[in-house]
Amino acid sequence: MHILFVTGEYPPMRGGVGAYTAELGRALLPLGVKVSVITALGMNPTLGMNPQATINPALGMNPQAKADSSIYPQSYPQIRHWGWSTVGEIARFARQQGADWLHVQYQTAAFQMHPAINFAPYLWRRWGLHTAWTYHDLLVPYLFPKAGRFLRRWITERPAFDATFTTVTNEADFRQLAGRVDRLFKIPIGSNIEGRTLSSDQRQKRRRQRGYTDDSLVIGYFGFLNRSKGGLTLVNTLDLLVRAGRNAYLLMIGERVGASDPTNYGYLQEVEGRIAALGLADRVQWTGHQSDAEIGVDLNAADILFMPYVDGVSLRRGTLMAGLVNGCAIVTTAPRDPLPELVDGRELLTVPPEDATAGAAAILRIADDPALAQRLRSNARHASGQFAWSTIAAQHQHLYTRFADI
Repeated sequence: MHILFVTGEYPPMRGGVGAYTAELGRALLPLGVKVSVITALGMNPTLGMNPQATINPALGMNPQAKADSSIYPQSYPQIRHWGWSTVGEIARFARQQGADWLHVQYQTAAFQMHPAINFAPYLWRRWGLHTAWTYHDLLVPYLFPKAGRFLRRWITERPAFDATFTTVTNEADFRQLAGRVDRLFKIPIGSNIEGRTLSSDQRQKRRRQRGYTDDSLVIGYFGFLNRSKGGLTLVNTLDLLVRAGRNAYLLMIGERVGASDPTNYGYLQEVEGRIAALGLADRVQWTGHQSDAEIGVDLNAADILFMPYVDGVSLRRGTLMAGLVNGCAIVTTAPRDPLPELVDGRELLTVPPEDATAGAAAILRIADDPALAQRLRSNARHASGQFAWSTIAAQHQHLYTRFADI
Protein backbone atom coordinates (compact mmCIF):
# COMPACT_ATOMS: atom_id res chain seq x y z
CA MET A 1 0.00 0.00 0.00
CA HIS A 2 1.33 3.42 -0.98
CA ILE A 3 0.05 6.59 0.76
CA LEU A 4 0.83 10.05 -0.62
CA PHE A 5 0.45 12.73 2.05
CA VAL A 6 -0.40 16.24 0.88
CA THR A 7 0.61 18.97 3.34
CA GLY A 8 1.21 22.70 3.27
CA GLU A 9 4.19 22.40 5.62
CA TYR A 10 6.79 19.75 6.30
CA PRO A 11 10.11 19.62 8.18
CA PRO A 12 12.42 21.45 8.24
CA MET A 13 9.64 24.00 7.81
CA ARG A 14 8.41 24.74 11.36
CA GLY A 15 4.87 23.73 12.22
CA GLY A 16 2.84 21.16 14.10
CA VAL A 17 1.06 19.74 11.05
CA GLY A 18 4.34 19.13 9.25
CA ALA A 19 5.84 17.44 12.29
CA TYR A 20 2.70 15.31 12.69
CA THR A 21 2.90 14.22 9.04
CA ALA A 22 6.53 13.18 9.42
CA GLU A 23 5.87 11.20 12.60
CA LEU A 24 2.78 9.46 11.24
CA GLY A 25 4.65 8.54 8.08
CA ARG A 26 7.55 7.17 10.08
CA ALA A 27 5.17 5.06 12.21
CA LEU A 28 3.44 3.65 9.13
CA LEU A 29 6.66 2.41 7.52
CA PRO A 30 7.20 -0.55 9.90
CA LEU A 31 3.65 -1.69 9.12
CA GLY A 32 4.66 -2.30 5.51
CA VAL A 33 3.06 0.88 4.20
CA LYS A 34 4.96 2.96 1.66
CA VAL A 35 4.63 6.68 2.38
CA SER A 36 5.54 9.73 0.30
CA VAL A 37 4.90 13.40 0.93
CA ILE A 38 4.19 16.18 -1.56
CA THR A 39 4.55 19.70 -0.18
CA ALA A 40 5.62 23.26 -0.96
CA LEU A 41 8.65 23.97 -3.11
CA GLY A 42 11.61 25.87 -1.70
CA MET A 43 10.85 25.32 1.98
CA ASN A 44 14.47 24.34 2.62
CA PRO A 45 16.76 27.21 1.63
CA THR A 46 19.67 24.81 1.12
CA LEU A 47 17.71 23.10 -1.68
CA GLY A 48 16.89 26.25 -3.59
CA MET A 49 14.16 25.78 -6.17
CA ASN A 50 15.10 22.28 -7.31
CA PRO A 51 11.82 20.34 -7.69
CA GLN A 52 13.70 17.05 -7.72
CA ALA A 53 15.36 17.63 -4.36
CA THR A 54 14.04 15.71 -1.39
CA ILE A 55 14.09 16.54 2.29
CA ASN A 56 14.81 14.23 5.17
CA PRO A 57 13.09 15.67 8.25
CA ALA A 58 15.49 13.76 10.48
CA LEU A 59 18.15 16.27 9.44
CA GLY A 60 16.29 19.14 11.09
CA MET A 61 17.92 22.46 10.25
CA ASN A 62 21.37 21.00 9.78
CA PRO A 63 21.69 19.96 6.11
CA GLN A 64 25.12 18.47 6.81
CA ALA A 65 23.87 16.09 9.49
CA LYS A 66 24.00 12.36 8.82
CA ALA A 67 20.78 10.44 9.41
CA ASP A 68 19.06 7.28 8.26
CA SER A 69 16.69 8.59 5.60
CA SER A 70 14.82 5.29 5.59
CA ILE A 71 13.14 6.08 8.91
CA TYR A 72 11.10 8.92 7.39
CA PRO A 73 8.95 9.10 4.23
CA GLN A 74 10.48 10.48 1.07
CA SER A 75 9.28 14.01 0.47
CA TYR A 76 8.82 15.95 -2.75
CA PRO A 77 8.80 19.73 -2.20
CA GLN A 78 7.53 20.76 -5.62
CA ILE A 79 4.33 22.78 -5.24
CA ARG A 80 5.01 26.36 -6.33
CA HIS A 81 1.60 27.74 -5.46
CA TRP A 82 -1.45 26.17 -3.82
CA GLY A 83 -3.91 27.20 -6.54
CA TRP A 84 -6.40 25.53 -8.85
CA SER A 85 -3.74 24.02 -11.09
CA THR A 86 -2.29 22.25 -8.07
CA VAL A 87 -5.25 19.87 -7.93
CA GLY A 88 -4.41 18.32 -11.30
CA GLU A 89 -0.67 18.48 -10.64
CA ILE A 90 -1.03 16.41 -7.47
CA ALA A 91 -3.31 13.88 -9.19
CA ARG A 92 -0.79 13.37 -12.00
CA PHE A 93 2.02 12.98 -9.49
CA ALA A 94 0.01 10.43 -7.50
CA ARG A 95 -0.51 8.33 -10.62
CA GLN A 96 3.18 8.57 -11.57
CA GLN A 97 4.12 7.37 -8.09
CA GLY A 98 1.53 4.60 -8.05
CA ALA A 99 -0.12 5.95 -4.89
CA ASP A 100 -3.15 4.08 -3.57
CA TRP A 101 -4.32 6.99 -1.41
CA LEU A 102 -4.05 10.76 -1.43
CA HIS A 103 -4.24 11.90 2.20
CA VAL A 104 -4.48 15.64 2.89
CA GLN A 105 -3.26 16.96 6.24
CA TYR A 106 -5.39 20.09 6.55
CA GLN A 107 -5.17 23.17 8.70
CA THR A 108 -7.11 26.27 7.72
CA ALA A 109 -4.08 28.56 7.96
CA ALA A 110 -2.03 26.38 5.59
CA PHE A 111 -2.10 25.95 1.79
CA GLN A 112 -1.76 29.75 1.52
CA MET A 113 -5.43 29.79 2.59
CA HIS A 114 -6.41 29.13 -1.03
CA PRO A 115 -9.74 27.26 -1.33
CA ALA A 116 -8.62 25.03 -4.23
CA ILE A 117 -7.40 22.29 -1.91
CA ASN A 118 -10.87 22.13 -0.31
CA PHE A 119 -12.43 21.07 -3.62
CA ALA A 120 -9.67 18.62 -4.51
CA PRO A 121 -11.30 15.50 -2.94
CA TYR A 122 -14.39 15.93 -5.13
CA LEU A 123 -12.26 16.02 -8.27
CA TRP A 124 -9.79 13.36 -7.19
CA ARG A 125 -12.56 10.86 -6.45
CA ARG A 126 -14.17 11.58 -9.82
CA TRP A 127 -10.79 10.83 -11.36
CA GLY A 128 -10.66 7.46 -9.60
CA LEU A 129 -8.33 8.33 -6.72
CA HIS A 130 -8.93 7.31 -3.11
CA THR A 131 -8.85 10.38 -0.88
CA ALA A 132 -8.47 10.68 2.90
CA TRP A 133 -8.73 13.98 4.73
CA THR A 134 -7.49 14.89 8.22
CA TYR A 135 -8.68 18.08 9.88
CA HIS A 136 -6.10 19.43 12.30
CA ASP A 137 -8.64 22.12 13.08
CA LEU A 138 -12.00 23.30 11.79
CA LEU A 139 -11.36 26.98 12.36
CA VAL A 140 -12.99 29.29 9.86
CA PRO A 141 -10.24 30.82 7.68
CA TYR A 142 -10.02 34.34 6.33
CA LEU A 143 -10.24 33.40 2.67
CA PHE A 144 -11.17 36.66 1.00
CA PRO A 145 -12.59 39.92 2.36
CA LYS A 146 -16.18 39.72 1.08
CA ALA A 147 -16.78 36.06 1.93
CA GLY A 148 -19.20 35.70 4.82
CA ARG A 149 -18.72 33.32 7.71
CA PHE A 150 -21.30 30.89 6.30
CA LEU A 151 -19.43 30.60 3.00
CA ARG A 152 -16.04 30.20 4.71
CA ARG A 153 -17.43 27.46 6.96
CA TRP A 154 -19.02 25.70 3.96
CA ILE A 155 -15.68 25.73 2.13
CA THR A 156 -13.86 24.44 5.22
CA GLU A 157 -16.26 21.54 5.72
CA ARG A 158 -16.69 20.66 2.03
CA PRO A 159 -13.87 18.06 1.88
CA ALA A 160 -15.50 15.97 4.62
CA PHE A 161 -18.44 15.27 2.30
CA ASP A 162 -16.23 14.38 -0.68
CA ALA A 163 -13.34 12.38 0.78
CA THR A 164 -13.44 8.60 0.98
CA PHE A 165 -13.03 8.96 4.73
CA THR A 166 -12.36 11.84 7.11
CA THR A 167 -10.53 11.99 10.42
CA VAL A 168 -10.47 14.67 13.09
CA THR A 169 -8.12 14.96 16.04
CA ASN A 170 -10.44 16.10 18.83
CA GLU A 171 -13.93 15.83 20.21
CA ALA A 172 -15.06 19.36 19.32
CA ASP A 173 -14.36 18.87 15.61
CA PHE A 174 -15.93 15.42 15.72
CA ARG A 175 -19.14 16.85 17.17
CA GLN A 176 -19.24 19.59 14.55
CA LEU A 177 -19.32 17.02 11.73
CA ALA A 178 -20.97 14.00 13.38
CA GLY A 179 -24.36 13.04 12.00
CA ARG A 180 -23.72 14.88 8.74
CA VAL A 181 -20.58 13.19 7.42
CA ASP A 182 -20.29 9.50 6.56
CA ARG A 183 -17.09 7.63 7.45
CA LEU A 184 -15.96 10.12 10.10
CA PHE A 185 -13.38 9.02 12.69
CA LYS A 186 -11.56 10.61 15.62
CA ILE A 187 -7.85 9.80 15.92
CA PRO A 188 -5.84 11.94 18.36
CA ILE A 189 -2.38 13.20 17.55
CA GLY A 190 0.80 12.08 19.28
CA SER A 191 3.74 14.00 20.66
CA ASN A 192 6.30 15.23 18.16
CA ILE A 193 8.77 15.44 21.06
CA GLU A 194 10.16 12.27 22.55
CA GLY A 195 9.67 11.83 26.27
CA ARG A 196 12.70 12.32 28.50
CA THR A 197 13.31 11.47 32.14
CA LEU A 198 15.99 13.46 33.98
CA SER A 199 17.72 12.58 37.22
CA SER A 200 17.63 15.17 39.97
CA ASP A 201 21.22 16.16 39.17
CA GLN A 202 20.50 16.49 35.45
CA ARG A 203 17.47 18.64 36.16
CA GLN A 204 19.39 20.94 38.48
CA LYS A 205 22.20 21.24 35.95
CA ARG A 206 19.77 22.35 33.26
CA ARG A 207 18.16 24.90 35.55
CA ARG A 208 21.57 26.34 36.39
CA GLN A 209 22.39 26.54 32.69
CA ARG A 210 19.24 28.60 32.25
CA GLY A 211 20.27 30.90 35.11
CA TYR A 212 17.71 29.77 37.68
CA THR A 213 18.36 29.42 41.41
CA ASP A 214 16.95 26.95 43.93
CA ASP A 215 14.08 29.27 44.84
CA SER A 216 13.11 30.03 41.24
CA LEU A 217 9.57 29.09 40.20
CA VAL A 218 10.01 28.19 36.53
CA ILE A 219 6.85 28.27 34.45
CA GLY A 220 7.32 26.62 31.08
CA TYR A 221 5.43 27.27 27.87
CA PHE A 222 6.02 25.25 24.71
CA GLY A 223 5.16 26.03 21.11
CA PHE A 224 4.60 28.86 18.70
CA LEU A 225 2.71 31.91 19.85
CA ASN A 226 -0.61 32.71 18.29
CA ARG A 227 -3.78 34.31 19.53
CA SER A 228 -5.43 30.97 20.34
CA LYS A 229 -2.67 29.96 22.76
CA GLY A 230 -3.07 32.69 25.36
CA GLY A 231 0.31 34.40 25.27
CA LEU A 232 -1.01 37.55 26.96
CA THR A 233 -2.50 35.43 29.73
CA LEU A 234 0.93 33.87 30.26
CA VAL A 235 2.52 37.29 30.76
CA ASN A 236 -0.26 38.58 33.00
CA THR A 237 -0.04 35.45 35.15
CA LEU A 238 3.71 35.90 35.54
CA ASP A 239 3.10 39.49 36.62
CA LEU A 240 0.65 38.37 39.32
CA LEU A 241 3.09 35.79 40.67
CA VAL A 242 5.91 38.31 40.87
CA ARG A 243 3.64 40.84 42.58
CA ALA A 244 2.73 38.11 45.09
CA GLY A 245 6.40 37.87 46.03
CA ARG A 246 7.31 34.73 44.12
CA ASN A 247 10.64 34.49 42.32
CA ALA A 248 8.84 33.44 39.15
CA TYR A 249 10.21 33.11 35.63
CA LEU A 250 8.73 32.25 32.26
CA LEU A 251 10.65 29.83 30.04
CA MET A 252 9.37 30.08 26.46
CA ILE A 253 10.48 26.81 24.85
CA GLY A 254 10.91 26.63 21.08
CA GLU A 255 10.48 29.05 18.20
CA ARG A 256 8.42 32.18 18.76
CA VAL A 257 6.18 31.81 15.69
CA GLY A 258 5.54 29.21 13.01
CA ALA A 259 5.64 29.43 9.25
CA SER A 260 2.01 28.88 8.21
CA ASP A 261 0.12 31.85 9.64
CA PRO A 262 1.59 35.35 9.05
CA THR A 263 -0.78 36.90 11.61
CA ASN A 264 1.27 35.26 14.37
CA TYR A 265 3.94 37.95 14.04
CA GLY A 266 1.50 40.68 14.98
CA TYR A 267 0.43 38.78 18.06
CA LEU A 268 4.05 38.17 19.04
CA GLN A 269 4.59 41.94 19.02
CA GLU A 270 1.60 42.36 21.35
CA VAL A 271 3.04 39.83 23.78
CA GLU A 272 6.51 41.35 23.68
CA GLY A 273 4.98 44.80 24.21
CA ARG A 274 3.10 43.55 27.27
CA ILE A 275 6.29 42.03 28.71
CA ALA A 276 8.09 45.36 28.30
CA ALA A 277 5.20 47.38 29.74
CA LEU A 278 5.16 45.24 32.90
CA GLY A 279 8.94 45.35 33.29
CA LEU A 280 9.27 41.57 33.04
CA ALA A 281 11.90 41.30 30.29
CA ASP A 282 14.52 39.89 32.69
CA ARG A 283 12.04 37.20 33.82
CA VAL A 284 11.17 35.88 30.37
CA GLN A 285 13.62 33.65 28.52
CA TRP A 286 13.11 32.56 24.91
CA THR A 287 15.03 29.44 23.96
CA GLY A 288 14.58 29.76 20.19
CA HIS A 289 14.86 26.75 17.91
CA GLN A 290 16.20 23.63 19.61
CA SER A 291 16.51 19.95 18.87
CA ASP A 292 13.73 17.70 20.12
CA ALA A 293 16.06 16.32 22.77
CA GLU A 294 16.81 19.80 24.12
CA ILE A 295 13.10 20.64 24.20
CA GLY A 296 12.50 17.53 26.28
CA VAL A 297 15.20 18.57 28.72
CA ASP A 298 13.68 22.03 29.18
CA LEU A 299 10.19 20.59 29.65
CA ASN A 300 11.57 18.43 32.44
CA ALA A 301 13.46 21.36 33.97
CA ALA A 302 10.36 23.55 34.37
CA ASP A 303 8.35 23.34 37.58
CA ILE A 304 5.01 23.77 35.84
CA LEU A 305 3.93 23.81 32.20
CA PHE A 306 1.28 26.49 31.66
CA MET A 307 -0.64 26.21 28.36
CA PRO A 308 -3.56 28.69 28.51
CA TYR A 309 -5.31 27.84 25.24
CA VAL A 310 -8.05 30.39 24.60
CA ASP A 311 -10.34 27.76 23.04
CA GLY A 312 -9.75 25.23 25.82
CA VAL A 313 -7.49 22.22 26.01
CA SER A 314 -8.07 19.51 23.41
CA LEU A 315 -6.38 16.48 21.92
CA ARG A 316 -5.44 18.38 18.77
CA ARG A 317 -2.67 20.19 20.65
CA GLY A 318 0.74 18.65 20.01
CA THR A 319 2.24 20.94 22.63
CA LEU A 320 -0.03 19.36 25.23
CA MET A 321 1.06 15.89 24.10
CA ALA A 322 4.71 16.90 24.51
CA GLY A 323 3.99 17.99 28.08
CA LEU A 324 2.28 14.71 28.88
CA VAL A 325 4.99 12.46 27.48
CA ASN A 326 7.64 14.45 29.36
CA GLY A 327 5.80 14.15 32.66
CA CYS A 328 5.07 17.84 33.21
CA ALA A 329 2.84 19.21 35.95
CA ILE A 330 0.40 20.92 33.61
CA VAL A 331 -1.95 23.84 34.11
CA THR A 332 -4.20 24.54 31.13
CA THR A 333 -7.65 25.82 30.25
CA ALA A 334 -10.85 23.87 30.74
CA PRO A 335 -11.99 21.94 27.65
CA ARG A 336 -15.03 23.15 25.76
CA ASP A 337 -16.09 19.59 25.04
CA PRO A 338 -15.81 16.42 27.13
CA LEU A 339 -12.25 15.16 27.49
CA PRO A 340 -12.50 11.82 29.30
CA GLU A 341 -8.88 10.92 28.48
CA LEU A 342 -7.58 13.72 30.73
CA VAL A 343 -9.25 14.56 34.04
CA ASP A 344 -8.91 17.80 35.98
CA GLY A 345 -6.99 17.08 39.16
CA ARG A 346 -5.68 13.76 37.89
CA GLU A 347 -3.46 14.40 34.82
CA LEU A 348 -3.58 18.21 34.92
CA LEU A 349 -5.25 21.24 36.49
CA THR A 350 -7.68 23.34 34.46
CA VAL A 351 -8.66 27.00 34.77
CA PRO A 352 -11.00 29.30 32.79
CA PRO A 353 -9.50 30.75 29.60
CA GLU A 354 -7.93 34.22 29.73
CA ASP A 355 -8.08 34.24 33.53
CA ALA A 356 -4.63 35.15 34.84
CA THR A 357 -5.81 35.16 38.47
CA ALA A 358 -7.03 31.58 38.22
CA GLY A 359 -3.87 30.59 36.37
CA ALA A 360 -1.66 32.04 39.10
CA ALA A 361 -3.69 30.29 41.81
CA ALA A 362 -3.38 26.90 40.09
CA ILE A 363 0.35 27.37 39.61
CA LEU A 364 0.81 28.24 43.30
CA ARG A 365 -1.31 25.25 44.29
CA ILE A 366 1.16 22.94 42.54
CA ALA A 367 4.24 24.87 43.65
CA ASP A 368 3.19 24.65 47.31
CA ASP A 369 2.15 20.98 47.23
CA PRO A 370 5.03 18.67 46.20
CA ALA A 371 2.81 15.58 46.50
CA LEU A 372 0.30 17.05 44.06
CA ALA A 373 3.08 18.04 41.68
CA GLN A 374 4.52 14.53 41.70
CA ARG A 375 1.11 12.93 41.22
CA LEU A 376 0.33 15.14 38.21
CA ARG A 377 3.71 14.36 36.64
CA SER A 378 3.34 10.61 37.10
CA ASN A 379 -0.23 10.57 35.79
CA ALA A 380 0.71 12.71 32.80
CA ARG A 381 3.39 10.24 31.69
CA HIS A 382 0.99 7.34 32.13
CA ALA A 383 -1.76 9.09 30.12
CA SER A 384 0.60 9.77 27.22
CA GLY A 385 0.57 6.05 26.41
CA GLN A 386 -2.90 6.54 24.90
CA PHE A 387 -1.36 8.66 22.17
CA ALA A 388 1.52 6.46 20.98
CA TRP A 389 2.41 6.84 17.29
CA SER A 390 2.32 3.07 16.78
CA THR A 391 -1.35 3.05 17.83
CA ILE A 392 -2.18 6.08 15.68
CA ALA A 393 -0.49 4.50 12.65
CA ALA A 394 -2.34 1.20 13.13
CA GLN A 395 -5.67 3.05 13.22
CA HIS A 396 -4.83 4.75 9.92
CA GLN A 397 -3.71 1.51 8.29
CA HIS A 398 -6.99 -0.09 9.31
CA LEU A 399 -8.98 2.70 7.62
CA TYR A 400 -6.89 2.59 4.43
CA THR A 401 -7.53 -1.14 4.16
CA ARG A 402 -11.18 -0.97 5.18
CA PHE A 403 -12.14 1.56 2.51
CA ALA A 404 -9.76 0.52 -0.26
CA ASP A 405 -12.61 -0.80 -2.43
CA ILE A 406 -14.96 2.20 -2.09
